[in-house]
Amino acid sequence: MSEKNREGKRTARQKLADQREKQKSRDKRRRALIVGASVVCVLGLAAVIGVVAANAGKDDGGEAAGPVVAPSGAQGKDGLAIPVGEESAKSTLVVWEDFRCPACKAFELAYRDTIHELTEAGQLKVEYHLATIIDGNMGGTGSRKSANAAACAQDAGKFTPYHDVLFTNQPAETDDAFADEGKLTDLAGKVDGLDTAAFQECVEGGKHNSWVEKSNEAFRTGGFSGTPTVLLDGKNIYQDRSMTPAKLKQLVEDANQ
Repeated sequence: MSEKNREGKRTARQKLADQREKQKSRDKRRRALIVGASVVCVLGLAAVIGVVAANAGKDDGGEAAGPVVAPSGAQGKDGLAIPVGEESAKSTLVVWEDFRCPACKAFELAYRDTIHELTEAGQLKVEYHLATIIDGNMGGTGSRKSANAAACAQDAGKFTPYHDVLFTNQPAETDDAFADEGKLTDLAGKVDGLDTAAFQECVEGGKHNSWVEKSNEAFRTGGFSGTPTVLLDGKNIYQDRSMTPAKLKQLVEDANQ
């Protein structure tokens, strides 16, 4: 083999080795970029989760200053429960809700006819507690303002029908439509006798805002996992996957025998 041919082969082998070395370097850089991007994504997700956890149930509190004024007839510790039904009922259902909470609406639409039937029959007492968790998680003030409006409806003796109207007309979770007092007073027109000057003044003046904030603080420190939280005689029935309106009715009727 001529010297020229041998030199050509050495050059070709050297070029191939150089190409392989460059490819290794490129692969190494690519892996580093992928790992770096993954770390950024994980840290970003952790930051988002941290913000959601830190803000859960908190709103800006900008209009909540002032004395705590409980709605008429409020009961329980610190007067934070709105009672519905006969005091003598043998079963008590404790419900923590947020009027912006989609899961709360789903619960209400599924169970409220049964709950109304049992309360009207004197077999069940319901204690409603109001929270503002969606204001904290999604931003806005609609949870607080709708809760204040519901408390105003309680003052007028119209809590139950207005409570149902709010859930029936609940906006999308990301839509803070209940922050508009005009919408809340317009919805009062769907409840006989509620659309009054006194109700409008109560809603627009945020009469019960501080009470709502106190109720929400009780929710945040109560060890609850989310809304709705539904307790029948102390047992969390919302976490019972076998629970149905018919089963709830049977449990209450059995307790009243």
